[in-house]
Amino acid sequence: MAPKPRPKPTPGDPAPSMQVFNGLGVSPGIVIGRALVLDDDLRHVQKRTVTEAGVKTELARLDKAIKAAVDELNAAQKAAKQEIGDEAVEIFRVHVAMLTDKYTTGPARRLIEQERVGAEYAVAKTMGEHADQLRKFSNSAIATKANDVEDLEDRLLNHLLGPRASRLDKAPENSVVIARDLTPSQTAGFNRKRILGFATDLGGRTSHTAIVARALGLPAVVGCQNLTDSIPEGAPVILDGEQGILIVHPDKEHLEQYRLYTERRRLFQLELSEIADLPSVTADGTPIEVLGNIEFADEVGLVLNNGGSGVGLYRTEFLYLTSDHEPTEGEHYQSYKRCVELCAGRSLTIRTVDLGADKYTQARAEVPERNPFLGLRSIRYCLKSQPMFKRQLRAILRASALGPIKVMFPLVTSVSEFRSAKYLINDAMEDLEEQGLAFDRDIKIGMMVEVPSAALMADVFAREVDFFSIGTNDLVQYTLAVDRTNERVANLYNPGHPAVIQLIRTIIRAARRHEIPVSCCGESASDPEYALLLMGLGLRTLSVTSSSIPALKRMIRSVTIPQCERIARQALTFDSDVQVSSYLRDRARQIVPEAFDGRSAE
Repeated sequence: MAPKPRPKPTPGDPAPSMQVFNGLGVSPGIVIGRALVLDDDLRHVQKRTVTEAGVKTELARLDKAIKAAVDELNAAQKAAKQEIGDEAVEIFRVHVAMLTDKYTTGPARRLIEQERVGAEYAVAKTMGEHADQLRKFSNSAIATKANDVEDLEDRLLNHLLGPRASRLDKAPENSVVIARDLTPSQTAGFNRKRILGFATDLGGRTSHTAIVARALGLPAVVGCQNLTDSIPEGAPVILDGEQGILIVHPDKEHLEQYRLYTERRRLFQLELSEIADLPSVTADGTPIEVLGNIEFADEVGLVLNNGGSGVGLYRTEFLYLTSDHEPTEGEHYQSYKRCVELCAGRSLTIRTVDLGADKYTQARAEVPERNPFLGLRSIRYCLKSQPMFKRQLRAILRASALGPIKVMFPLVTSVSEFRSAKYLINDAMEDLEEQGLAFDRDIKIGMMVEVPSAALMADVFAREVDFFSIGTNDLVQYTLAVDRTNERVANLYNPGHPAVIQLIRTIIRAARRHEIPVSCCGESASDPEYALLLMGLGLRTLSVTSSSIPALKRMIRSVTIPQCERIARQALTFDSDVQVSSYLRDRARQIVPEAFDGRSAE
C-alpha cells in the first residue's frame, strides 16, 4: 500500500503558524531549508506459500541475498572510509556481523522451513518483529538498535525483490529530512549537495545514526516524537542542531535572525581559525590548558588543528559500541598506540570503559536493566567484569611505554572502588613485568568526579589519586535527579544550578589543598560563558569537544583571572539556576559580543 500523499498548501490558504519542536541535538550546526518528509513506508510483502520441494529454493534465495548484502556492505565500507573515517565505518562491519549471525537471520530460515513461505515474507516478518520488540524498550539506547535491524531488512529485501526507488535519491536542493527514524546506511548515503541535515521522531545520542551524522558533519536533531505527523511536505524549516530545535514555518523575524546569526557565525569562525595557533593564556598572562574530548583515535588531529594542546578525555567505550565483539587487548593497544603517535608527546588522558546507562553493547542490550543510570555501569561494570577490564588496563599500560599517558576511572562513588581499580592496574603491571613488556611504572592514575558522593568526599579521594577530572554531564544529572538524555525534562538540566556550582568549588578546593591537578571535561566546559565561572572558581585546565576549542580560546584570551573571580563570586550569591545562567550569558556577551550575535533567534 502506497503512503498517502502529504498535503501541500494551496494559493489562498491562510499562512500557517510557526511551530517549534524540541528534541536532542546530536550533531551541531544550523541550516535553513525545506522539509523532505519520509513517511513510514516500509514495503508490504505478500505472504507466498511454496511446495515442500520449494523450501530448498527459498533457503538458497535467502543465502544468496545475505551474501549479496554482505558484499554490498563491504563495498560501502571501502567507499565511505575516506569520508567518514575508520571508526564510524565500523558500523558497517557490525552490520556484516549481524547478517552472518544466526540470531539475526535464523528466525527467517526457520519460518521458511516450518511454514513453507517465500524468503522475502520470512525476512519482512521476522526482522520487522525483532525491530518492533527493540523499539518497545523504554531505554533509548536499546530502542535505537531497531533502525539497524530495519536497515538490514531493507537490504535483504532489495536483493530478494529488487531495489525500490528512494525519495532520498531524488531529494530537492536544500532539503531537511524529516523521518520517524533513519538507518545508518540511509544517513551515510545522503547526497550532501542536496540534503542539509535531518530531524527524527525517534533516536538517541549514542545511536549509530547519530554517530554517522557527527562523522559527516550533518546537523541533526532526534527524539522530537511527532514530527512526521505534523509537518507538511516542502514546509520551510530551520534546523538547529546546537540547541536541539526544529522550527517549522518560521516567521519573518526568526528567518532574518537565523540568517543573520549564521552569517555572523561564518565570519566569526573565520576569525577563530586564526586563533588556533595562538597561546591559550588570559589577558593578564595566566596559562589555561585547553584539551580535547575524543571518541576515536583519529579525532586527535581535529583537536590539534583547532588549537588544543592534547587530549583530556578519550572515551574508550566507543571501541565497544562500534564493534560487534568485545575488543581484544591487541585492538585496544592499536587504538591507544595511534593516539600516542598522533599526540606526539602531548598530554593524553584515557578514561577506562564507561559502558551502561545510555551506552550499551549489542550483547548487554539483550538483558536490559530497569534503571540503568543507577545500575551496573562504568567502574562498577568494570570491577564486575575483571577479565575484560584487565585486557584494557594491560593495553593502556603497554601504550604508556610509547609516550605520556594518564589513566582515569569513571563514576567512582567510594574509595574502595578506586582502590580496587588501582589494585588491578598494579596486578596488570606485575603480569607485564613477568612477560618482559615495557610500560610506564609511574603512570598517573586519576578519577572522574561525577557524583555528589565523590564531590563531598573530595578531600579523602585527593589523598589517593594523582588528579581529578570533573565530569559535569553526570554530576549535573545525579545532583539534580535529571536524566540528561530525556528531552521531557531537558529544561531542568542546568550546570548553572547553585548546588552544582557549590560541589565544583568543593572539588577544586580539595585538589588545591592536596596540590593535585584538577580539570573539567564535561560538555559545560565547552560553553564560553560557563568557562568564565570555572576559571573564576580556580580551574586552569578545560577539556572540550574539538569544535569548541577555538571559541573557548577566544574567550580565554579576552579576560583576566581577576575578572573571572569576580564573576564566580557573584554567581555564588544567586539562589536560582536561571539567575546564574542569565548572569553568565550577560557577562560573556559583554566580553566577546561577536560570539553571541543572533543567539536571540534561538
